[in-house]
Amino acid sequence: MKTAILGPAQRAEALARMAERELDILVVGGGVVGAGTALDAATRGLATGLVEARDWASGTSSRSSKLIHGGLRYLEMLDFALVREALKERGLLLERLAPHLVKPVPFLYPLQHKGWERWYAGSGVALYDAMSVSSGHGRGLPVHRHLSQKRALRVAPCLKRDALVGALQYYDAQMDDARYVATMVRTAAAYGAQVANRARVVGFLREGERVVGVRVEDVEGGGDYEIRAQQIVNATGVWTDDTQALIGERGQFHVRASKGIHLVVPKDRIHSTTGLILRTEKSVLFVIPWGRHWIVGTTDTGWDLDKAHPAASSADIDYLLEHVNEVLATPLTRDDVEGVYAGLRPLLAGESDATSKLSREHTVAHPVPGLVVVAGGKYTTYRVMAKDAVDEAVHGLDQRVADCVTEDVPLVGAEGYKALWNARARIAARTGLHVARIEHLLNRYGSLTEELLELVVADPSLGEPLAHADDYLRAEAVYACTHEGARHLDDVLTRRTRISIETFDRGTRSAREVAELIAPALGWDDDQVEKEIAHYRKRVEAERESQRQPDDLTADAARLGAPDIVPL
Repeated sequence: MKTAILGPAQRAEALARMAERELDILVVGGGVVGAGTALDAATRGLATGLVEARDWASGTSSRSSKLIHGGLRYLEMLDFALVREALKERGLLLERLAPHLVKPVPFLYPLQHKGWERWYAGSGVALYDAMSVSSGHGRGLPVHRHLSQKRALRVAPCLKRDALVGALQYYDAQMDDARYVATMVRTAAAYGAQVANRARVVGFLREGERVVGVRVEDVEGGGDYEIRAQQIVNATGVWTDDTQALIGERGQFHVRASKGIHLVVPKDRIHSTTGLILRTEKSVLFVIPWGRHWIVGTTDTGWDLDKAHPAASSADIDYLLEHVNEVLATPLTRDDVEGVYAGLRPLLAGESDATSKLSREHTVAHPVPGLVVVAGGKYTTYRVMAKDAVDEAVHGLDQRVADCVTEDVPLVGAEGYKALWNARARIAARTGLHVARIEHLLNRYGSLTEELLELVVADPSLGEPLAHADDYLRAEAVYACTHEGARHLDDVLTRRTRISIETFDRGTRSAREVAELIAPALGWDDDQVEKEIAHYRKRVEAERESQRQPDDLTADAARLGAPDIVPL
């Protein structure tokens, strides 16, 4: 299979090709479900298109807890089917589909009551492990273990002694959510899908009652396209109701947004060799290992303000700090927080007003001929959602279509990854890069690392780390634009890398170096470079200002003080 390249030229060509002839399926929405749907359709041999109004994964799919998990708390709700499904998907991703991107991660669950709690929680975790193994794809993870207070404090010295009487340790998995989506889009393109980000659907084409296509605005180039398809799949997550409104149809269900915020703190602020999972009065709180950092989250509150840029308020940040500090021997302060990000979960509206009680199940509907809607669900089960959406769309196609095969289709970079991992010391010696740097690249790009190293061979200066974000090579910024579809400075600093949340300056000190590196790949002149830097700095300042506000309304108003995109 030839690897697809998502550079500026390929994007322009994809838009032109989508407008040339009728597609079998056009997917609207470039988050994890939309990308997964495009991959599913393309691997069934269907003529497939995928359009996204902003950048790949720019909404919910880049702002999650970065976990691939079965949903341990759903066992307590007796939602066994959802947990079983998610555990199977977790195993598939770890073992077959994306071993370069999805990694095991341990979690410690502190016990606060002697006797009954160990039995109660232990039974749940034992069932979790058993369901994982019974799925046929969970044997790669260690099983849970019971720890005394003394052993738990040895594993997690950060905890207060009086915060636990013992603990359970179990395993789940994690990934970089935005990188995962970008990799899946490249995989779909490699199987023939035409894909274009910064391509906004502004209307639907209809013939009688039937939806036959969409009108797309090229946000970058300014042109308009009519793209026709036998079936359109609306996979726009929290924007589902907005997209449905473009055709003037009431949806068969509604999607509500629940805001979750996360804090990023340096690794040395929490002394532990394992992640933590803590109970709160509303839900659960995770402390998640993240390279040289920890991610602390999340909240769960209703949100009906700006969907593109959900804002974290001062109250949100205080909530997380207050709850995590209940168990930490050395409390975290505002000064320890490197990054803050907020995301919206798309929840199917139910009868309860509490968003934590809304459904995490997904739903597929065919509200009018030619249009399929998929919504709800969770990141871990994106592949099942995509399969169900394409299965529904196939009913409207006048042809025989193969069954879903994505259970056996690894993402680009997966093939050959394990062999390259075993050879990482030899690759380091050949390239002159430290072996830790090669490990970093392999766990972000898999076997596609060789493409990135070719850039370094052509220009050895790209083998140097970024001056103010030395976790990343200069080559990674360039590769983001030449191969991964990044179109703006914000795309590189926020989603292709995580510099925007992994540095105390939020990426502002890296902005000029990165902008000047990517300018040739994107055809920018000096004026555009300055616009990109100014835009990024305004965005960061607007986010900082929003995080000083007391509530959602004032935080949202402050965040909207920065423009959304830099016009070319």
